[in-house]
Amino acid sequence: MSTKLFDVVVIGGGPGGYIAAIRAAQLGMNVACIDEWKNDKGGPALGGTCTNVGCIPSKALLQSSEHYEHLNHHFADHGITADNVKIDVAKMLARKDQVVKQNNDGIVYLFKKNKVTFFHGRGSFVAAKDGGYELKAGEEVIAAKQVVIATGSNARALPGVPFDEEHILSNDGALRVGSTPKKLGLIGAGVIGLEMGSVWRRLGAEVTVLEGLPAFLGAVDESVAKEAAKVFKKQGLDIQLGVKVGEVKTSKKGVSVAYTDAKGEAKTLEVDKLIVSIGRVPNTIGLGADVVGLKLDERGAIVVDDDCKTNLPGVWAIGDVVRGPMLAHKAEEEGVAVAERMAGQHGHVNFNTVPWVIYTSPEIAWVGKTEQQLKAEGVAYKAGQFPFLANGRARALGDTTGFVKFLADAKTDEILGVHIIGPFASELISEAVVAMEFKASAEDIARICHAHPSLSEATKEAALAIDKRTLNF
Repeated sequence: MSTKLFDVVVIGGGPGGYIAAIRAAQLGMNVACIDEWKNDKGGPALGGTCTNVGCIPSKALLQSSEHYEHLNHHFADHGITADNVKIDVAKMLARKDQVVKQNNDGIVYLFKKNKVTFFHGRGSFVAAKDGGYELKAGEEVIAAKQVVIATGSNARALPGVPFDEEHILSNDGALRVGSTPKKLGLIGAGVIGLEMGSVWRRLGAEVTVLEGLPAFLGAVDESVAKEAAKVFKKQGLDIQLGVKVGEVKTSKKGVSVAYTDAKGEAKTLEVDKLIVSIGRVPNTIGLGADVVGLKLDERGAIVVDDDCKTNLPGVWAIGDVVRGPMLAHKAEEEGVAVAERMAGQHGHVNFNTVPWVIYTSPEIAWVGKTEQQLKAEGVAYKAGQFPFLANGRARALGDTTGFVKFLADAKTDEILGVHIIGPFASELISEAVVAMEFKASAEDIARICHAHPSLSEATKEAALAIDKRTLNF
């Protein structure tokens, strides 16, 4: 029996992989995608980490826990009261699983619609052959003229402390906790740690966050990070910075973490569950990189050029498994760009306008440079800021936390960065992304009519603040 030959084979069905496969198929190529994720019944679960144990399920739990917190603490302000409010964690998790399944099934439908052939199982290189590649696709061997590697990343474990997903949890285990822990520990005050900490804090857990860095949210604009730290502390998150984690022990009772605080004092944290959120590592396990001579860097990431080409002819790599931010939407854009480059077009990804979001409450979102980056680079800039406290829609929502901040070039007024902490920051940031992609000035945003009353008016006012002419503050 002859080996099935495809124009393109994509290894990995996460946001980067499935989007690359669909776009390549739209461009007339014969495409296959290999993915090994399994659901609870052993069937395929397309969507990668993002859909199965990342972006999608975490947002489902954040939404459920936010409803619970609003009912307990905020609805009374609206004249809505309720007695004996309870949370059914099992039902909350079941809803989360259903949301995940809907996304899984949606990708299966999209593959059928776009005539992408799907293979369920591990994808790996077998050999370079006849100007292309032979690949293992589960139990089959197929061939491809071009290959796109989109195998994503895995959670980084503490040295000598593997994840057991019962007491020591990765993002996967953190999404499957069956009941609210009395005490929850988190190592790492990054995006995943803060989001998962927020979920279980809202449901009644006592949450302690141990962060090794001396600064909170170091990648975020300093003024936003300062506001976030103040709000999270008020909410009840105990965030300790500059700590050194020592021995971690597990027992039937839970987890014991020995650490040294910022003052050098030895302490011990006793918790029921410990979520470790100290970053992620590129996933090249079982890929067969050595079989074909695929070049990896010292982190285990696949080495690519600016166009996502590897050192092998016809082999591309995208998403978490290569350089750049480990973000689902970055992977998607690279997937589209690679598919278009394979078709002879000019795919484009602008890393300077990739937005970042932390889905806590308040949400945090930003695009472009932070104020500390501009200072370090010696760039002359102007800053403008507007608080949601002065925004009519935010008052009506009952959520006036935070602000919008604009950074613009001192001479040209071109927008260099926009930073938001507050309600629906994840949605508001898109206007800034569009503006920066078109190299708009702060004045351009200040002159655009924004609907009233809307949260987006805070964006307009922050742009006006660049020139110190806000109208409502």
